[in-house]
Amino acid sequence: MVETSLGSARHLQVAPAETPPRRRPALLIGGAAVVTAAALAWVWDAGGVQTWRTVMVAIVVQGVPFLVLGTVVSAAIGAFVPERVFTRVLPRNPALAVPVAGVAGAVLPGCECASVPVAGSLMRRGVAPAAALAFLLSAPAINPVVLVATAIAFPGKPEMVLARLAASLVTAVVMGWLWVAFGRPEWLRLPKAPADHGGGARNPLEEFRRGLQHDFLQAGGFLVVGAAAAATFNVLVPPSVLRTFSDSPWLGVPVLACLAVILAVCSEADAFVAASLTGFSPVARLTFMVVGPMVDLKLIALQSGAFGRAFALRFSGATFVVAVLASAVIGGVLL
Repeated sequence: MVETSLGSARHLQVAPAETPPRRRPALLIGGAAVVTAAALAWVWDAGGVQTWRTVMVAIVVQGVPFLVLGTVVSAAIGAFVPERVFTRVLPRNPALAVPVAGVAGAVLPGCECASVPVAGSLMRRGVAPAAALAFLLSAPAINPVVLVATAIAFPGKPEMVLARLAASLVTAVVMGWLWVAFGRPEWLRLPKAPADHGGGARNPLEEFRRGLQHDFLQAGGFLVVGAAAAATFNVLVPPSVLRTFSDSPWLGVPVLACLAVILAVCSEADAFVAASLTGFSPVARLTFMVVGPMVDLKLIALQSGAFGRAFALRFSGATFVVAVLASAVIGGVLL
């Protein structure tokens, strides 16, 4: 009897315990990307290294304050806002919740770096993914800071501000409705709340601290990845290449749309960049301002870290097409 028990114990010891797969920290991934890009830049020439470093640091410094704002808001929502608040404010029907969430994006004075962690927190609190995604797209594009910056960059042209507001809001709402109609749950990896290691009674302040640390460390690494990619493009492609497309009014639309994705300019500053592109048509410059806050390299990287790479590629591709079409139609009418 004893021998049988010992044999069973030995059998139990042989079977290895299943362990969850380890994930590499986002900061390590970002660091590896920066080192690799820096090595490539060094091969080009010393001047390229200096330009690459300047552009990358500028993008990171520009985005970090708003990333901090977004993670603070995200952690505060998760720790202090009860789920019943969202069920009362947003309609239960996701199709009706999408436009409400899109308009609500106007209240967050941040850029796209801030919208991703906030959208993830909304999903964790029970908000329908379609509504959270509409908020994610509209928040960096139609908030008061962005609209005021657009008015300053284009003085005496209120139609440009109106066109940006309309095209951005239409894009956000259409993408939310497209997710309601065609989105599949397996495409979206819902963000998980930070693990609670303390146990016992709920401590909102501790939840806030852990949520802030979790979201910032994860999003910060992917921000660096996107900034490195944008800086690499700046070094490789000379400005003279862009000037060859400025003579065509409609060819300039896809060119500036792609440029907005690659340059990854913060939404609070992109209006001034668009205003400086005087060789392009007003519709093309509007497209630059609509696409940039919704689809750029650092935003794709942030979405990949928060919701999964498969989702980021599908969602960003569809958003790019809808944003270009909305800009072309609304810009053609208003500008």
